Amino acid sequence: MTPLDPATMTSTSSASASALGSSIAASAESAPLVWEKSFDQLLNRLRQQLLGQEQFTLTLTAETSQFMRFNRAKIRQTGQVLDGNLFLTWIAGTKTSDRALPFTADVATDWPALQAAVKDLRQEIPQLPDDPYLVVPAGHGASRDVYPGQLLSPNAVADTLLPEVRGLDFAGLYAGGWAIRAYGDSAGQQHWFATETFTLDYSLFTGSGQAVKGTFAGGEWNTNAYSRQISGGKALLAKLERSPKPVPRGQYRTYLAPAAVADLITMFSRGGVSEAAIRHGGSAFAALSRGERQLSPRFALKENFIRGGVPRFNSLGEAAPDQLPIIREGRLVNSLVSSRTAKEYKIASNAAETYEGMRSPELSPGTLAQEESLQALDTGLYVSNLHYLNWSDRPQGRVTGMTRYACFWVEGGEIVAPIQNLRFDESLYHCFGDGLMALTNQVEFIPSVGTYGNRDLGGIWTPGALVENFTYTL
Repeated sequence: MTPLDPATMTSTSSASASALGSSIAASAESAPLVWEKSFDQLLNRLRQQLLGQEQFTLTLTAETSQFMRFNRAKIRQTGQVLDGNLFLTWIAGTKTSDRALPFTADVATDWPALQAAVKDLRQEIPQLPDDPYLVVPAGHGASRDVYPGQLLSPNAVADTLLPEVRGLDFAGLYAGGWAIRAYGDSAGQQHWFATETFTLDYSLFTGSGQAVKGTFAGGEWNTNAYSRQISGGKALLAKLERSPKPVPRGQYRTYLAPAAVADLITMFSRGGVSEAAIRHGGSAFAALSRGERQLSPRFALKENFIRGGVPRFNSLGEAAPDQLPIIREGRLVNSLVSSRTAKEYKIASNAAETYEGMRSPELSPGTLAQEESLQALDTGLYVSNLHYLNWSDRPQGRVTGMTRYACFWVEGGEIVAPIQNLRFDESLYHCFGDGLMALTNQVEFIPSVGTYGNRDLGGIWTPGALVENFTYTL
């Protein structure tokens, strides 16, 4: 392994990790089996504690992850994290409350903590108001989905990643290992989801501080694919060294790389395709839901759980369909409906999560060959990433934000010069509607790389998009 830089530190997990006890003694590979057995035992004991009309739900978020942080192509921090957290919701009639607790996978430690939580909740709940739209556990659904991966061993991470970026200013975070989501309740529903994956979130910097951003993720490490991606980043890095071209505000033909498209797709989960948002008048796609407006016939968006990146079950133990079309040929065919919204408006639920956001979105590819995207752009802007996105006019579906990282001015299908960051303000009805010229014929996986509280799962599958007259305001 590459020698540690003097700034190297060994990471530690949260306070609950120090209490993992017997779970830490187990190897990272066997930890999920230990955790599953412990979770089952806790569920069975909770079911035996029920009194009268009491009900409960119990969820688990856990992981065993290898983290390695890089800066200037050197290791700055490395460590192994074993962490778990339980979330208990206790229900008595039409009242409910909850508690979050650390999960140590040691029943002798976790069970007394759960008992104490139940005691507190029983005292607290009578003081709370009724919840008229409370969704209680129902059914006897059960599932067990385990997706083992083929990841780099912890000792091989640095030796594999760093040779490709030797001599570059490479900064990033590698995270890999098992991630677990589990659910159980008083009605007998029980679900277990475990997946072994990795993510590499990185940037390559020029001497002047400009950057090429990239992500590389999956369940099987592929060194050749990693090498190709870094080679592509190096080519863009060289072009970033050119003098930037001033671009006045206006409308320009724009190629949005898959990562930029993914940034825009996240807005569909922020008051977009939520049935509650539509009903409350806060959806950006209210006009789309009423059939008054539509997107391009080329645009087709769905929830796709077949790829196995995230569990199909939600925080209520309900299993969503394997695939759920959201927008087909530019028309909204399904909104996301949680059981709570279904109860409030007396409609059918499609097992959406309570916040009614997309959990496994996939945008269908088009017909534009990926390698011909610059030629199709001809003259305009190549945008690799966007950030700071927000609604500027929600009823009109207008989004504002900034371009970011390696963005270029293109002429005659060739990159001419980098641009300085621009602010955009554009309606999704135009971007993915009458302004959508083409989608590329390949989809890329843009992973969720968050590690706040726990390692995120899943991401967005999306092609690139060629858009006419994309609006830049500053």
